[in-house]
Amino acid sequence: MAAAYALLLAALLALASSPTMARDPGALQDLCVADNTSNVFVNGLACKDPKLVKAEDFFFSGLDEPRDTANKVGSNVTLLNASRIPGLNTLGISMARVDYAPFGLNPPHIHPRATEIQTVLEGSLYVGFVTSNPDNRLVTKVVRKGDVFVFPQGLIHFQFNLGAKPAVAVSGLSSQNPGVITIANSVFGSKPAISDDILAKAFQVDKKIIDLIQAHF
Repeated sequence: MAAAYALLLAALLALASSPTMARDPGALQDLCVADNTSNVFVNGLACKDPKLVKAEDFFFSGLDEPRDTANKVGSNVTLLNASRIPGLNTLGISMARVDYAPFGLNPPHIHPRATEIQTVLEGSLYVGFVTSNPDNRLVTKVVRKGDVFVFPQGLIHFQFNLGAKPAVAVSGLSSQNPGVITIANSVFGSKPAISDDILAKAFQVDKKIIDLIQAHF
């Protein structure tokens, strides 16, 4: 009997640590359209009355329109999550359009809550991700129109436009709220700033270099 309980406990622990358990919780009803006016704090977004749901809650127009990429990195991400399309609430999925200026970069970042699958609509991109410690292996590929590439959840990844013309890609993400942490912004642009002593030791450089970098964020 004790062995059976131990086996059951091991199985429950395995399920609790399974990657499938780390995803967005499943819906318990057909619809849970986000009520963006609600002051209730829940893990996700509060539901509006199903009787008030309308087609517009599941609709977005204009994803075909080019976005402004006139910024320091030369890219623009249009994320369609449950805040933009309320009907996505509890469905565990979102998408994004990414516009790249010529030689534009979507800088190294992570999505803490989602795997990303991306397809190129126009242009060619140099894409990649870095595996976790201790290997820190860089996995890269040049992808062109019609190609698809996957970025695993939680790993640092990036996309760079190799061409002298604009590029466009569309991504699917396995969370209604994938989150994004841009590495450079987080490390060098945190508020309040991380001590330059800490960053200088972490990057093994002089504090003057850290101060110079932080001044740009």
